[in-house]
Amino acid sequence: MVWEDKEKLLSDGTIDCLWSCYSMNERENKYQWAGPYMYSRQMVVVRAESEIRTLQDLKGKRIAVQATTKAEDLFLHNIESDLPQAEQVNCFSSPNELYAALRKNYADAIAGHEAMLGSLIQDGKGAYRMLEESPYKSELGIAFKKGTHEELAEKLTETLTEMQSEGITEKIVTKYGLDADETLPGGESK
Repeated sequence: MVWEDKEKLLSDGTIDCLWSCYSMNERENKYQWAGPYMYSRQMVVVRAESEIRTLQDLKGKRIAVQATTKAEDLFLHNIESDLPQAEQVNCFSSPNELYAALRKNYADAIAGHEAMLGSLIQDGKGAYRMLEESPYKSELGIAFKKGTHEELAEKLTETLTEMQSEGITEKIVTKYGLDADETLPGGESK
C-alpha cells in the first residue's frame, strides 16, 4: 500500500490495522493500540565509502526518508532534535525508493526505523553501513481505528507478551541482527 494513504485506508475500513514499524509515540490517543511490541531507533544509513560518520556530518547533505514517518518529521524539524540542517530532504513512498535513492547516489544518506534499515545492511553485503547515533527512539505498536477492535487489540497485546516471555520474540529480533535488550519491552531502552 502507499504509506501516505494509511490513515484513509484505516478509517474507511479498507484495512483493519497498521502494523509496520508504526510508532505509538505522540499518537497514543489517536488509535486503538496493541503493544508496544518493540522499540525501534530512528537510524541513518550511508554507503560504506561515505565520509559521513556522525549525525552532525549530515549538515548540508541530501537525505531521503519515507513520507509521513518519524524520520521525515525529524529531518524537516517537526520534531525537536539536534539534527543539523540538511541541504534537502527527499520524501519517498516506499522503502525500496529510499534504497534506490542511496544506491543511485541521489541521496547522501537515508533515515528510518532500525529494523527496516537493518535488512538493507544485511542484503547489501558490505555496500552500506549504519551510523552509531540515533536521533529518536520509538515504541512500535499495532494501530486500529479508534473505538474499534478493542478486544482484538487486548488479545494481541497478551499474545505478544506471551511470545516475549517464551523467548520467541528474542529469537526473531536476534535473527535480524537486533539487540533484544535494546529492542524489546522491559529491556534497556524502556
